[in-house]
Formats: sequence, structure tokens, C-alpha cells
Amino acid sequence: MLRKGVLFTLLFAGLVAPAAANPMLMFLIGIARDMVVDFAQNRKDGPPPEPVYLPDMAKVYPGTSVEPETIRRLIDDSFLYLSSSQREEIFDSLNAELMKPKNAAVRGAMIEYFADRALVVRAAQLQLAQMPYREKQRMAEEFKAELAALPEDDQQQIGKLLRSGMLPVPSDLNQLLLTAFDAR
Repeated sequence: MLRKGVLFTLLFAGLVAPAAANPMLMFLIGIARDMVVDFAQNRKDGPPPEPVYLPDMAKVYPGTSVEPETIRRLIDDSFLYLSSSQREEIFDSLNAELMKPKNAAVRGAMIEYFADRALVVRAAQLQLAQMPYREKQRMAEEFKAELAALPEDDQQQIGKLLRSGMLPVPSDLNQLLLTAFDAR
């Protein structure tokens, strides 16, 4: 507040009298005074607006505003059931595809599609994790009945997925499904 008072004193005491003869100088002093008043009022009205995040354009995928680290975080957050090396493999594979020049026209759509699928998997994981254990047991029993109707080759593929932990289900449900698979 003291700085504002000193500034006004300097503006009006030292510059107003000589400026009375020069209309252009009076105009510029008026603009400066308005700017100081606006600045002081904006400071009183509230905190300054939050800065807008702008990604480092040297780090983003060409033609997008998405950084590889954002994709890596999405993979780590959405595919918790996979090991860190499996998540790294997914990132490396997706990153390689996104960097190919032939995919430049569809890069944004690829990122959007992947992000959508990853979020769907994450939502399913959360929903299954909150499911009561009795419901998971019932689901495993239904799985066992459905499994019997599949060809043997398909059953073996599902068994491999269950043993490797690659199905996007919580570990307790995976164990129940594996037990149902082994009991078929």
C-alpha cells in the first residue's frame, strides 16, 4: 500500500505540472496510473490466476500435446495386475508405434484409443476389487461352467493367461478362476 502511495505521489507531484503543457505526456501518465490502479485492484480481488500447464513441446509425441511420461503413468496406473517389466514392455511397444512416421496421421487417435481402453481396464479392476468375496466365488463357478463349453485349445490358452496373471482381474479373483480352471 505504501508503494502505491509513493508511486502516485511521484506521478502527480513531479510530472503533472510540467506535463500540463504536453497533452501526449498527460495521456501516457493517465495510462500508467490506470495500469497501477488495475494492478492494485486485481491483487486485492483475489489470488492471481493459476498458471496454465503447457507441456514441454520437445518432449511430446509429434503432432500431439501428450508426453511419453503421461503414457507411462497411465500404463502404471491402469495395469496394476502386470509386473513392472510387463508394463515396461507395453510402454516400449506403444512408444515405438507412436514414434513411427507412418503413424503420424493417426497418432492422436492411437493415444486416445489406448487411453480409453486403459481407463476401462482400470475401472473394471476397481469394480472387481470392491466385489464381495461370495460374488467372486459365484463368478468362478459360472466361469467353470462356461469353460467346459469351450474347445480344448481355447481352454489351454485361458489356463496360460490365468497362470501368468495376465487377465485384468484382481489377484484373489484370478486365484479363484485358476482353482475353477484346475477343477474342470
